[in-house]
Amino acid sequence: MLLALSLHAEEIYATFTVEASQHADLAFTTTGTVEKVNVDVASVVKKGEILAELNNEDLKAALDIATIAMKYAKRDYERQVKVKKLVDASKFDSYAFKYEHAKAQTAYQQALLDKTQLKAPFDGVIYEKSVEVGDVVSGAMIRTVMKIQSLKERKLILSVDQKYWKVLKSGLVFRYKVDGDSSVYTGKISKVYPYANDANRKIRAEVEAESFTPGLFGDGYIIVPDTK
Repeated sequence: MLLALSLHAEEIYATFTVEASQHADLAFTTTGTVEKVNVDVASVVKKGEILAELNNEDLKAALDIATIAMKYAKRDYERQVKVKKLVDASKFDSYAFKYEHAKAQTAYQQALLDKTQLKAPFDGVIYEKSVEVGDVVSGAMIRTVMKIQSLKERKLILSVDQKYWKVLKSGLVFRYKVDGDSSVYTGKISKVYPYANDANRKIRAEVEAESFTPGLFGDGYIIVPDTK
């Protein structure tokens, strides 16, 4: 048994599994042929990095056209602003409309292009990949093509007997071991889930940790100081 932090502290036994603090299933939301795959399993990536890309030369060209149209519509509009007092209101409005329409068209073409690029939603590491160059993906049948998780940040998902619901709270110390590791680690409960599982009569809580492999199992003791 792990030692308590004080002679009068209560120890509550808990088991846990390790999860990444952040994880996400990534998929394309449009149809096309995969042209580039820039990462592999175990690749470390930064938020916003392009992980894979569909063939999108037509959309890039359409965006270029829209950008040029917006550039000249802006120039025309700015000229009219300078002489606004001398120009008929309806004519001025037509230039304003053309400029606003050009901006909207450019934003629309950019959005279409963005859908062909699979980007990392946060800093992390790719831990599963099921897409290759030449694969066809469908926006109508969305499927996960990559999975990403935080690089080092982990959380322990504790499972605690529901009879301790009154004393279980954030800030309590948790001393634990991970299966296959003889070291004793210490952390603090960062979150207590606001319900008990009626199937196993357990309450869940979280403890922040680092670097453990997600999926590992362990157990330990929550230290509840005597308040008497």
